[in-house]
Amino acid sequence: MRLDPNPEIEMKEVSILKYNTGASSVNSRINLDQHLFSFLLEGGKSVCYADKQETIGPNRFMLLSAGKCLMSEKTASSGGQYRSILIFFDKELLSDFLSRHSATSQNAPQNHPVVVFDKDDFLVNFIESLALMLKAAQSPSAEMKFVKLEELLLYLHSNYPEKINQFRKTGLNADYQKLIRHAVSSGIDQMQSVEDLAFLCHMSLSTFKRRFREIYASTPKKWLLEKRMEKAVHLLGHQGKRASEIYAELGYQNLSSFIQSFKGIYGITPKKYMEKIGRSATLSEH
Repeated sequence: MRLDPNPEIEMKEVSILKYNTGASSVNSRINLDQHLFSFLLEGGKSVCYADKQETIGPNRFMLLSAGKCLMSEKTASSGGQYRSILIFFDKELLSDFLSRHSATSQNAPQNHPVVVFDKDDFLVNFIESLALMLKAAQSPSAEMKFVKLEELLLYLHSNYPEKINQFRKTGLNADYQKLIRHAVSSGIDQMQSVEDLAFLCHMSLSTFKRRFREIYASTPKKWLLEKRMEKAVHLLGHQGKRASEIYAELGYQNLSSFIQSFKGIYGITPKKYMEKIGRSATLSEH
């Protein structure tokens, strides 16, 4: 086994930095040029790719694939902070690491663009070491940053090999139909715009709309609205929930927007719909 990294690979950039903010954000469009370890210290984080989405709190961290994603960051509380430490690194570094350490899996890889890890005692101490390194008066050298990435990969490879083998190490799946189906399925609950979905699928808006129509024989805006309202009817009629309890679950930012959408499809408000099915149930009992 070759122990020394390829000298050409070693020159690839590794960046380690702190990211803190006092403002939450929702569905920011991010185009990652490198893979990314995101260690959350305070707050909450959600990431959505076309074919995978994950949410974490401070007790977990993410490995994100290079590519396009939607990212939401939530501060810990009103007046609180969102705090994290990030390690950016080139795709070739991971490929080189795995070739040197013969990472194999008993099963076929699942090819996920984002993988989540729990923080164990070692990883908590590792993250604290990064924070101390970033506090130092002198910026860490390129060699030190490479060593810290190598340390992390060695530990994860030894202790969580199944996670590493789930991670997407190569390019995006070229099957655009599968990609669109994954994206719109997640978009039903996330209230993503058509523009967001096109971005996640690495397509222009016009190309996305054309290919969407080929698959679903409908426009994406109309299809997503109908699916969300079908879910709303299920929640209202079968689970007995009120509109005020479900609008956020369906991805709406406020109740009035949800009521307007519901009325646009069914011609009545959610409240009138609940009264209507209530009367129908009473009549059927007699």
